This record gives sequence, C-alpha cells and structure tokens, in this order.
Amino acid sequence: MAKYLKEYNKMEDDEIEIDLIALAKALWHRLWAIILAAVVIGGATFSYARFYITPMYRAEALMYVNNSSFSVGSTSFSISSSELTAAQSLVETYIVILNTRTTLNAVIKDAKLDYTYEELKNMISAEALNNTEIFRVAVESADPEEAEVIANSIAKILPDKIADIVDGSSVRIVDHAIVPSEKVSPNITKMTAIGCFVGAFIAATIIVVLTLLDTKIHDEEYLLQTYNLPVLAVVPNLYRVNESSSYYGTYGSSKKEKDEVK
Repeated sequence: MAKYLKEYNKMEDDEIEIDLIALAKALWHRLWAIILAAVVIGGATFSYARFYITPMYRAEALMYVNNSSFSVGSTSFSISSSELTAAQSLVETYIVILNTRTTLNAVIKDAKLDYTYEELKNMISAEALNNTEIFRVAVESADPEEAEVIANSIAKILPDKIADIVDGSSVRIVDHAIVPSEKVSPNITKMTAIGCFVGAFIAATIIVVLTLLDTKIHDEEYLLQTYNLPVLAVVPNLYRVNESSSYYGTYGSSKKEKDEVK
C-alpha cells in the first residue's frame, strides 16, 4: 500500500497529461451544445446587424493629378510618369489639402449640409490608386443620395482649392460619383459567420475546461491510465428498471417473482 501511495504522490508532482482522445469524446458527446451556442450567438449577431446597425453607402469620385512641374512655397517639384514615388507624394499633398477646414467648409456650403467640419471629415476618405497619379475620394453616408452629392461637390471644389495653394497644379475629374445602390456596411453575412464561430468556440472551451476539471473516476480504464493502480474489485449496478422487470436486492428476479416472494 505504501508503494502505491508513493507512486501516486510521484504522479501528482509530475506534469499532468491531457488525454486528447477523452477531450475529443467529450466534444463529440456535447456536439449539440456547440451547435446550439453557434446558432444562438450567430442569430443574435444577425439580428443586431440587420436591425440595429445603420446601413452605410459609399459614393466615389476619381481625380487625376497632372504630371507637370509645380512648387509649394520655395520648394519645387518635377513630376514625370516614370517617377511614381514622387507622384504618390503629390497625391498625398492634395489629400492633405482636401482635409483642411477651409476646403471642407466650402463643401458644406456648396452642398448645403448640416454637418460640422469634424463630422464631414470623418465621412471622407481619400487614397491613391495602385501608386498612380489617380486618387479616389470616397464619402460614406447613411443616405446614398447625400453621399453622391458630397463626393461630386468635393470633385468640383477641390481643383480650385489646390490651384490657389500649389503653383502649376492641375487636377482633373476622371469619373464623377453616382448614387450607390448597394450598402458597404454592415456585412451581415460576415458578422453572422463570426458570431457562429465565436459561439461554437465559447461552448467548446467551456466543455474542454469542465472535462479537464472533472476528477471523477468513470471507468476502470481511466483509473489504470491515470493513477497506475490495480483494480481490486468492481461494484456492479444492481438497480435497473424497465417495462418488464426491476432488479434490486434479488438480482435477476422479475417483478412478478418478487411479488410472489412478498
């Protein structure tokens, strides 16, 4: 007995081994809980995205930066079609001018908007397309017609604002904005898929943690593999009830036989 206790204490000091097969069985037996959690959280995410998030629409206008020499203050630049890095720097300069308070206030006045300068700035984004001299101005709004009006107002006002600041500059409109027909956010399908994944992950994590914390001895194999102790005796289950018989006390006797004994 002392030998077994010594071995048991030694096993407690060793690193605990995780039975991956047991974890897989636990996950498989509770697969219904994982699916249920995925459906519930996925459904909740779908409802939130569908009914509580305001759909946003995006209108875009494309503008072209002329490859001519220009100067900003005392600094001169020379842009050619082969110097894409310099062209991209020029586009970034124009984007900075776009986001200035003076330009956006002129857009607010032209489009007859009720937004403040900061609110309008948060609705606008601009970037160069594939390191070229063409840059895109995008406007996001809950109203698709409003997004189109703001984008085209920017395309009308920005060239003049740039010409007043940058000598020799030239910005031309490549493509006017149109009223968007499809919303850009929220992506209901993506959000629902993420919700289902999160629900399944949470349920699986809870099952794994409960399985690892379970210290009950469920069968002889668990006792042998975990503690390396011999099984000296097994207590059988002497109680079972079904439609025709009940086993308790007098093992193997039917209800009729037990009634006769009484």
